[in-house]
Amino acid sequence: MANRTVKDAHSVKGTNPQYLVEKIIRTRIYECRYWKEECFALTAALMVDKAMELKYVGGVFGGNIKPVPFLCLLLKMLQIQPEKDIVVEFIKNEDFKYVRALGALYMRLTGSSIDCYKYLEPLYYDYRKLKRIDRNGAFATIHMDEFIDEILREERICDIILPRIQKRHVLEETNVLDPRVSAVEEDFDEMESDEEDDYMKELKKIPPPEKKSKEKEKRRSPSPHRRPSPHRREREKDHRRSPVRKRSRSRSRERDRRNHSPNYKPHKDEDRHRRSKKSRHDKDKDKDSDRHRSSRHGDRDRERDRGRDKDRHREKTSSRHSEKKRDDRDGKSSRKGGSSTKEQEIKEANLMRAKLGLAPLRL
Repeated sequence: MANRTVKDAHSVKGTNPQYLVEKIIRTRIYECRYWKEECFALTAALMVDKAMELKYVGGVFGGNIKPVPFLCLLLKMLQIQPEKDIVVEFIKNEDFKYVRALGALYMRLTGSSIDCYKYLEPLYYDYRKLKRIDRNGAFATIHMDEFIDEILREERICDIILPRIQKRHVLEETNVLDPRVSAVEEDFDEMESDEEDDYMKELKKIPPPEKKSKEKEKRRSPSPHRRPSPHRREREKDHRRSPVRKRSRSRSRERDRRNHSPNYKPHKDEDRHRRSKKSRHDKDKDKDSDRHRSSRHGDRDRERDRGRDKDRHREKTSSRHSEKKRDDRDGKSSRKGGSSTKEQEIKEANLMRAKLGLAPLRL
């Protein structure tokens, strides 16, 4: 008797309200301890106190499919079927977030599509955190706006299959609902307007570009009578001197005739022309060879000059060293006495006499 629906309850979606929960989960709820102890003989007035004690949302968890208190209270609301005003007060409650979540899920199960959009869409602006338990018994953190979005879009939540509702765009086309204006879009529009204002202010701060004077333009613009650069002159001279010329068609025909005809005999003028060409070619070769030889001779002369400079430098350095040695010897001999200096002078004089073939001096 305790698990039956109230006698004066209205059918929801054409069936008993408790049948919106699957039979397996419903039987698990009837067998759990929380249902038997806490949900027995609950009324709509006492339901608020129990909802305020909730600490998380979810369906069933664990290997033995144990239901959570949130699901037990939801089934109790389907059993006693409270009035619509009480459910709306649950949704509008801002102090207790789990009471709001319970009322929102009950409205989604029992209310029409218009009521769901009307009462649940304002909850998109509630960003409070909720705890949710999954099938493995692990907790996760979600937000109230995420929970409401899942209620309106998903087909299954908290292990309960949600009844179908009409799409919002269909209701907008039939003029039943006004088009929804998101607060985020308004914020974006305000941000864009602020950015445009800032951009216009920055543009006003930037000074306009200065107009170039006519004198500067005249200076910069190239004059038609401007003299060419020296590099350009050299290129033009080389181009004029280049012997490349266009060949006439008659010459090409004559060459073909020479190559193809075996009994062809050249004319006297042609022989002269060939000889003159050969002589010019030989002259060019001679000039190139002369230049090459002159460049070789110039390199050899430079190498000889370098070798002579090196030899001179060596002679100078050797003479300097010999002078230093002589000075050192003279200094030493001067220290020993004047007799040693005289002996050295006599020895040097005798050496010179021996070279000239004269008799040596006596000490």
